[in-house]
Formats: sequence, structure tokens, C-alpha cells
Amino acid sequence: MRSWLIYTAARLGLFAAAFGVVYLFGARAWVALVLAWLVSGLASYVLLSGLRDRMSTAAVGRLERRRSGVGDLLEEGATREDHLQEAHGAAEHSGSGAEPDEGRSPGDQARAPSADA
Repeated sequence: MRSWLIYTAARLGLFAAAFGVVYLFGARAWVALVLAWLVSGLASYVLLSGLRDRMSTAAVGRLERRRSGVGDLLEEGATREDHLQEAHGAAEHSGSGAEPDEGRSPGDQARAPSADA
């Protein structure tokens, strides 16, 4: 955030300086604004490249920290869900002693003839 503020202040300063120079050379009103905008844009491209690089580095670092934080939360949630599913599956299998019929709905399993009969 600090690098963004410094870069923005530098851009505004360049614009003000360019506007002053253009105004002294006789440009007025909208012409002065447009010329100052063009001159300050070209000057900032050359003079503020270091600040712009620092600002983009800071933005990328912030973005990577956010992504890693979200990634860690997602990984933690997935691990917790896996453990819950494993515990639920172990409880189902240990309680009945027999594997449920795969591909059948619970209603079909109740109507199906059992092997004990």
C-alpha cells in the first residue's frame, strides 16, 4: 500500500510540474491539461520505472500471501473432511459386519432376499 501511495504522489507531482511548464509556455484550459497529461505520462514512464517495479512486486507478494492463506485453509478443510469420512465409513462397517450391496438403494436392500433365508 505504501509503494502505491508513493508512486501515485510522484505521478501527481509530475503532472503538476508538467502543467506548470505547459502553462508557462502559453497553453490554456483543456489544451494545457491534455499536454500536461501526455508530458507527465512520458516522463513517468522513464523516471518512475523503479517505483513502478517496487509497486508491482509488492502487489504480487500481497496476492501470493492471500493465495497461500486460502490454499492452506482449503487443504486443512479437505483433510478434516477426509478424516470425518474415514471415521464415518469405519463406524458403518464395524457395526454391521457385512458389506452393503453396492448400486442398490436402501429400499432395494430391504426387499432383497438375504443369504440367511
